[in-house]
Amino acid sequence: MVHGLGAARDGERDGELPGGYVAGMTWGWTGVRGTWTDEAAAESMRVMVDRVATTWTAVTFAAYQDTAQSVDVHWRDAPTVTEDEVRHAIRAARALGQHVLLKPVVNCADGTWRAHINFFDHDVPCEPKWSDWFRSYGEFVVHYARLAAEEGCEMFSVGCEMVQTDRRADEWRALVAQVREVYPGLVTYNCDKYQEDRVTWWDAVDVISSSGYYPLGDWENQLDRIEPVVAAHGKPFVFLEAGCPSRTGSPALPNDWGLVGEPDGGAQADWYHEMFAACARRAWVRGFVLWDWPAHLYDEAGAAANDDYCPFGKPAEAVIRQAYLTATGRAGA
Repeated sequence: MVHGLGAARDGERDGELPGGYVAGMTWGWTGVRGTWTDEAAAESMRVMVDRVATTWTAVTFAAYQDTAQSVDVHWRDAPTVTEDEVRHAIRAARALGQHVLLKPVVNCADGTWRAHINFFDHDVPCEPKWSDWFRSYGEFVVHYARLAAEEGCEMFSVGCEMVQTDRRADEWRALVAQVREVYPGLVTYNCDKYQEDRVTWWDAVDVISSSGYYPLGDWENQLDRIEPVVAAHGKPFVFLEAGCPSRTGSPALPNDWGLVGEPDGGAQADWYHEMFAACARRAWVRGFVLWDWPAHLYDEAGAAANDDYCPFGKPAEAVIRQAYLTATGRAGA
Protein backbone atom coordinates (compact mmCIF):
# COMPACT_ATOMS: atom_id res chain seq x y z
CA MET A 1 0.00 0.00 0.00
CA VAL A 2 1.29 3.48 -0.86
CA HIS A 3 0.88 5.96 1.98
CA GLY A 4 -0.01 9.35 0.49
CA LEU A 5 3.08 9.67 -1.64
CA GLY A 6 1.29 11.39 -4.47
CA ALA A 7 0.65 14.33 -2.18
CA ALA A 8 4.36 14.46 -1.36
CA ARG A 9 5.25 14.78 -5.01
CA ASP A 10 2.68 17.55 -5.53
CA GLY A 11 4.11 19.44 -2.57
CA GLU A 12 7.64 19.07 -3.87
CA ARG A 13 6.73 20.86 -7.08
CA ASP A 14 6.38 23.96 -4.91
CA GLY A 15 9.83 23.36 -3.42
CA GLU A 16 8.54 21.49 -0.37
CA LEU A 17 10.15 18.54 1.38
CA PRO A 18 8.22 16.51 3.97
CA GLY A 19 8.86 18.31 7.25
CA GLY A 20 10.40 21.25 5.38
CA TYR A 21 13.96 20.34 6.36
CA VAL A 22 15.85 17.05 6.28
CA ALA A 23 17.41 16.44 9.69
CA GLY A 24 18.70 13.03 8.78
CA MET A 25 21.17 10.28 9.57
CA THR A 26 22.34 7.28 7.57
CA TRP A 27 21.46 4.15 9.52
CA GLY A 28 22.62 0.55 9.22
CA TRP A 29 25.44 0.75 6.66
CA THR A 30 26.53 -1.50 5.00
CA GLY A 31 23.45 -3.60 5.61
CA VAL A 32 24.94 -6.93 6.70
CA ARG A 33 22.47 -9.79 6.57
CA GLY A 34 21.30 -10.85 10.01
CA THR A 35 22.12 -7.58 11.83
CA TRP A 36 19.05 -5.44 11.24
CA THR A 37 16.25 -7.19 13.13
CA ASP A 38 17.68 -7.90 16.59
CA GLU A 39 17.25 -5.82 19.74
CA ALA A 40 20.66 -4.19 19.31
CA ALA A 41 19.55 -2.75 15.97
CA ALA A 42 16.25 -1.55 17.41
CA GLU A 43 18.06 0.13 20.29
CA SER A 44 20.57 1.74 17.93
CA MET A 45 17.80 3.39 15.94
CA ARG A 46 15.96 4.53 19.07
CA VAL A 47 19.14 6.07 20.47
CA MET A 48 19.87 7.81 17.17
CA VAL A 49 16.46 9.48 17.02
CA ASP A 50 16.63 10.50 20.67
CA ARG A 51 20.21 11.69 20.88
CA VAL A 52 20.67 13.59 17.62
CA ALA A 53 17.04 14.63 17.09
CA THR A 54 16.65 13.25 13.58
CA THR A 55 13.44 13.65 11.62
CA TRP A 56 14.68 11.53 8.70
CA THR A 57 16.30 8.10 8.67
CA ALA A 58 18.13 6.85 5.60
CA VAL A 59 17.78 3.08 5.46
CA THR A 60 20.96 2.38 3.51
CA PHE A 61 22.49 -0.87 2.35
CA ALA A 62 24.94 -2.25 -0.20
CA ALA A 63 24.62 -4.96 -2.84
CA TYR A 64 27.75 -6.22 -4.54
CA GLN A 65 29.23 -6.79 -7.96
CA ASP A 66 32.53 -8.64 -8.20
CA THR A 67 34.72 -5.88 -9.65
CA ALA A 68 34.38 -2.39 -11.13
CA GLN A 69 34.13 -3.97 -14.58
CA SER A 70 31.56 -6.65 -13.70
CA VAL A 71 28.06 -6.28 -15.14
CA ASP A 72 26.08 -8.38 -12.65
CA VAL A 73 24.88 -6.96 -9.31
CA HIS A 74 24.26 -9.84 -6.89
CA TRP A 75 21.63 -8.01 -4.89
CA ARG A 76 19.73 -11.08 -3.69
CA ASP A 77 22.83 -12.67 -2.15
CA ALA A 78 24.52 -12.46 1.25
CA PRO A 79 26.02 -10.47 2.83
CA THR A 80 23.39 -7.96 1.62
CA VAL A 81 20.36 -7.64 3.91
CA THR A 82 17.20 -9.36 2.74
CA GLU A 83 14.06 -7.64 1.50
CA ASP A 84 12.35 -8.56 4.77
CA GLU A 85 15.13 -6.91 6.76
CA VAL A 86 14.78 -3.75 4.69
CA ARG A 87 11.05 -3.68 5.34
CA HIS A 88 11.67 -4.24 9.04
CA ALA A 89 14.06 -1.28 9.23
CA ILE A 90 11.69 1.04 7.36
CA ARG A 91 8.83 0.12 9.67
CA ALA A 92 11.01 0.60 12.74
CA ALA A 93 11.92 4.11 11.57
CA ARG A 94 8.30 4.92 10.82
CA ALA A 95 7.29 3.72 14.29
CA LEU A 96 9.74 6.29 15.69
CA GLY A 97 8.05 9.07 13.70
CA GLN A 98 10.75 9.33 11.05
CA HIS A 99 10.47 10.24 7.40
CA VAL A 100 12.34 7.57 5.46
CA LEU A 101 14.81 7.73 2.59
CA LEU A 102 15.51 4.33 1.06
CA LYS A 103 19.02 4.21 -0.35
CA PRO A 104 20.18 1.00 -2.07
CA VAL A 105 23.84 1.24 -3.09
CA VAL A 106 26.15 -0.92 -5.18
CA ASN A 107 29.67 -1.76 -3.99
CA CYS A 108 32.49 -3.80 -5.51
CA ALA A 109 33.31 -7.01 -3.66
CA ASP A 110 37.03 -6.58 -4.36
CA GLY A 111 37.08 -3.30 -2.44
CA THR A 112 37.24 -0.93 -5.43
CA TRP A 113 35.18 2.17 -4.74
CA ARG A 114 31.93 2.27 -6.73
CA ALA A 115 32.94 5.59 -8.31
CA HIS A 116 35.28 3.58 -10.54
CA ILE A 117 32.60 1.35 -12.08
CA ASN A 118 33.23 2.01 -15.76
CA PHE A 119 33.05 0.51 -19.26
CA PHE A 120 33.96 1.50 -22.82
CA ASP A 121 31.78 4.28 -24.19
CA HIS A 122 31.37 2.29 -27.40
CA ASP A 123 30.58 -1.42 -27.28
CA VAL A 124 33.39 -3.81 -28.18
CA PRO A 125 32.75 -7.54 -28.73
CA CYS A 126 33.75 -9.73 -25.77
CA GLU A 127 34.06 -6.71 -23.44
CA PRO A 128 31.60 -5.77 -20.66
CA LYS A 129 28.97 -3.25 -21.74
CA TRP A 130 27.12 -0.36 -20.15
CA SER A 131 23.83 -1.81 -21.37
CA ASP A 132 24.39 -5.06 -19.49
CA TRP A 133 25.41 -3.26 -16.30
CA PHE A 134 22.46 -0.87 -16.34
CA ARG A 135 20.13 -3.82 -16.95
CA SER A 136 21.34 -5.60 -13.80
CA TYR A 137 21.73 -2.47 -11.68
CA GLY A 138 18.34 -1.24 -12.87
CA GLU A 139 16.66 -4.48 -11.81
CA PHE A 140 18.09 -3.98 -8.32
CA VAL A 141 17.07 -0.33 -8.08
CA VAL A 142 13.56 -0.73 -9.51
CA HIS A 143 12.87 -3.67 -7.20
CA TYR A 144 13.63 -1.52 -4.17
CA ALA A 145 11.81 1.49 -5.61
CA ARG A 146 8.72 -0.69 -5.70
CA LEU A 147 9.35 -1.72 -2.09
CA ALA A 148 9.84 1.95 -1.12
CA ALA A 149 6.40 2.70 -2.56
CA GLU A 150 4.80 -0.19 -0.73
CA GLU A 151 6.33 0.91 2.57
CA GLY A 152 5.57 4.62 2.16
CA CYS A 153 9.12 5.96 1.98
CA GLU A 154 9.08 9.67 1.20
CA MET A 155 12.33 9.69 -0.75
CA PHE A 156 14.27 7.20 -2.87
CA SER A 157 17.85 7.42 -4.11
CA VAL A 158 18.62 5.86 -7.50
CA GLY A 159 22.40 5.86 -7.01
CA CYS A 160 25.30 7.03 -4.89
CA GLU A 161 28.70 8.50 -5.81
CA MET A 162 28.97 6.75 -9.16
CA VAL A 163 31.31 9.26 -10.75
CA GLN A 164 32.28 7.31 -13.87
CA THR A 165 28.63 6.53 -14.60
CA ASP A 166 27.48 10.15 -14.30
CA ARG A 167 28.26 10.88 -17.95
CA ARG A 168 25.77 8.20 -19.07
CA ALA A 169 22.87 10.63 -18.93
CA ASP A 170 20.57 8.72 -21.27
CA GLU A 171 20.81 5.53 -19.22
CA TRP A 172 20.21 7.40 -15.98
CA ARG A 173 17.20 9.20 -17.40
CA ALA A 174 15.78 5.87 -18.54
CA LEU A 175 16.35 4.35 -15.11
CA VAL A 176 14.68 7.27 -13.33
CA ALA A 177 11.71 6.85 -15.68
CA GLN A 178 11.49 3.16 -14.74
CA VAL A 179 11.61 4.09 -11.05
CA ARG A 180 8.78 6.58 -11.51
CA GLU A 181 6.59 3.83 -12.99
CA VAL A 182 6.57 2.05 -9.63
CA TYR A 183 7.40 4.79 -7.10
CA PRO A 184 5.48 8.09 -6.77
CA GLY A 185 7.62 9.74 -4.08
CA LEU A 186 10.62 12.05 -4.26
CA VAL A 187 13.48 10.74 -6.40
CA THR A 188 17.08 11.84 -5.93
CA TYR A 189 20.59 10.92 -7.03
CA ASN A 190 23.46 11.25 -4.55
CA CYS A 191 26.39 12.54 -6.61
CA ASP A 192 29.88 12.53 -5.17
CA LYS A 193 31.67 15.52 -3.67
CA TYR A 194 32.92 18.03 -6.26
CA GLN A 195 30.55 16.61 -8.90
CA GLU A 196 27.45 18.75 -8.33
CA ASP A 197 28.24 20.98 -11.31
CA ARG A 198 29.18 18.07 -13.56
CA VAL A 199 25.98 16.00 -13.52
CA THR A 200 23.92 16.94 -16.61
CA TRP A 201 20.64 15.22 -15.78
CA TRP A 202 19.49 16.94 -12.58
CA ASP A 203 16.26 17.84 -14.38
CA ALA A 204 15.29 14.15 -14.23
CA VAL A 205 15.11 14.00 -10.41
CA ASP A 206 13.10 15.85 -7.77
CA VAL A 207 15.87 16.59 -5.28
CA ILE A 208 19.50 17.45 -6.05
CA SER A 209 21.83 15.82 -3.56
CA SER A 210 25.51 15.19 -3.00
CA SER A 211 28.10 13.95 -0.52
CA GLY A 212 29.38 16.87 1.52
CA TYR A 213 32.82 15.73 2.61
CA TYR A 214 34.47 19.12 2.24
CA PRO A 215 37.61 20.13 4.16
CA LEU A 216 37.52 22.44 7.12
CA GLY A 217 38.06 25.96 5.82
CA ASP A 218 36.69 25.22 2.35
CA TRP A 219 32.94 25.09 2.91
CA GLU A 220 32.23 28.61 1.66
CA ASN A 221 34.13 28.00 -1.57
CA GLN A 222 32.29 24.79 -2.27
CA LEU A 223 28.89 26.26 -1.47
CA ASP A 224 29.65 29.14 -3.84
CA ARG A 225 30.33 26.56 -6.56
CA ILE A 226 27.19 24.50 -5.88
CA GLU A 227 24.75 27.42 -5.52
CA PRO A 228 24.42 28.24 -9.26
CA VAL A 229 23.56 24.59 -9.99
CA VAL A 230 20.72 24.65 -7.49
CA ALA A 231 19.50 28.04 -8.71
CA ALA A 232 19.51 26.90 -12.35
CA HIS A 233 17.25 23.92 -11.64
CA GLY A 234 15.03 25.41 -8.94
CA LYS A 235 14.90 22.16 -6.97
CA PRO A 236 15.51 21.33 -3.31
CA PHE A 237 19.11 20.53 -2.42
CA VAL A 238 20.17 18.18 0.38
CA PHE A 239 23.55 16.80 1.40
CA LEU A 240 22.59 13.14 1.24
CA GLU A 241 25.87 12.33 2.94
CA ALA A 242 28.11 14.50 5.11
CA GLY A 243 30.40 13.62 7.95
CA CYS A 244 33.87 13.51 9.43
CA PRO A 245 35.67 10.84 11.46
CA SER A 246 36.57 11.68 15.06
CA ARG A 247 40.26 11.52 14.28
CA THR A 248 43.21 13.88 14.26
CA GLY A 249 43.67 15.18 10.71
CA SER A 250 40.25 14.12 9.43
CA PRO A 251 38.74 17.63 9.18
CA ALA A 252 41.26 18.32 6.39
CA LEU A 253 40.24 15.17 4.51
CA PRO A 254 36.86 14.03 5.86
CA ASN A 255 36.17 11.56 3.05
CA ASP A 256 39.23 9.44 3.93
CA TRP A 257 37.93 6.78 6.31
CA GLY A 258 41.36 5.14 6.46
CA LEU A 259 43.37 8.23 7.38
CA VAL A 260 45.94 7.50 10.10
CA GLY A 261 45.42 9.57 13.24
CA GLU A 262 44.57 9.46 16.92
CA PRO A 263 40.95 9.48 18.14
CA ASP A 264 39.88 13.12 18.47
CA GLY A 265 36.25 13.96 19.21
CA GLY A 266 37.03 17.67 19.29
CA ALA A 267 38.28 17.63 15.70
CA GLN A 268 35.02 16.04 14.56
CA ALA A 269 32.96 18.58 16.51
CA ASP A 270 34.93 21.48 15.00
CA TRP A 271 34.21 20.18 11.50
CA TYR A 272 30.49 19.95 12.22
CA HIS A 273 30.41 23.44 13.72
CA GLU A 274 31.84 24.91 10.52
CA MET A 275 29.65 22.85 8.19
CA PHE A 276 26.42 23.76 9.95
CA ALA A 277 27.37 27.43 10.28
CA ALA A 278 28.30 27.76 6.61
CA CYS A 279 25.20 25.96 5.36
CA ALA A 280 22.86 27.85 7.70
CA ARG A 281 23.76 30.98 5.73
CA ARG A 282 22.50 29.33 2.51
CA ALA A 283 18.72 28.96 2.53
CA TRP A 284 18.91 26.61 -0.45
CA VAL A 285 20.62 23.92 1.66
CA ARG A 286 17.54 22.07 2.82
CA GLY A 287 19.17 19.59 5.15
CA PHE A 288 21.53 16.70 5.64
CA VAL A 289 21.60 12.94 5.88
CA LEU A 290 24.73 12.53 7.96
CA TRP A 291 27.25 9.70 7.78
CA ASP A 292 26.68 7.53 9.75
CA TRP A 293 25.06 5.46 12.51
CA PRO A 294 25.64 1.67 12.66
CA ALA A 295 22.99 -0.95 13.32
CA HIS A 296 25.02 -2.14 16.33
CA LEU A 297 26.48 0.67 18.45
CA TYR A 298 29.78 0.57 20.29
CA ASP A 299 29.70 0.93 24.09
CA GLU A 300 29.22 4.61 24.93
CA ALA A 301 31.88 4.31 27.63
CA GLY A 302 34.39 3.72 24.86
CA ALA A 303 33.23 6.56 22.59
CA ALA A 304 36.37 8.63 23.17
CA ALA A 305 38.48 5.79 21.74
CA ASN A 306 36.28 5.36 18.66
CA ASP A 307 37.68 7.20 15.63
CA ASP A 308 34.97 6.49 13.06
CA TYR A 309 32.19 8.70 11.65
CA CYS A 310 29.44 7.84 14.13
CA PRO A 311 28.95 10.75 16.60
CA PHE A 312 27.36 8.63 19.37
CA GLY A 313 28.71 9.69 22.75
CA LYS A 314 31.15 12.19 21.23
CA PRO A 315 31.20 16.03 21.33
CA ALA A 316 29.77 16.16 17.80
CA GLU A 317 26.57 14.53 19.01
CA ALA A 318 25.52 17.69 20.87
CA VAL A 319 26.53 19.88 17.90
CA ILE A 320 24.32 17.87 15.54
CA ARG A 321 21.42 17.77 17.97
CA GLN A 322 21.42 21.54 18.47
CA ALA A 323 21.70 22.22 14.74
CA TYR A 324 18.80 19.89 13.96
CA LEU A 325 16.57 21.24 16.71
CA THR A 326 17.23 24.79 15.54
CA ALA A 327 16.73 24.06 11.83
CA THR A 328 13.43 22.25 12.43
CA GLY A 329 12.04 24.83 14.85
CA ARG A 330 12.22 22.55 17.89
CA ALA A 331 14.94 24.38 19.86
CA GLY A 332 13.60 25.21 23.31
CA ALA A 333 10.40 23.29 22.69
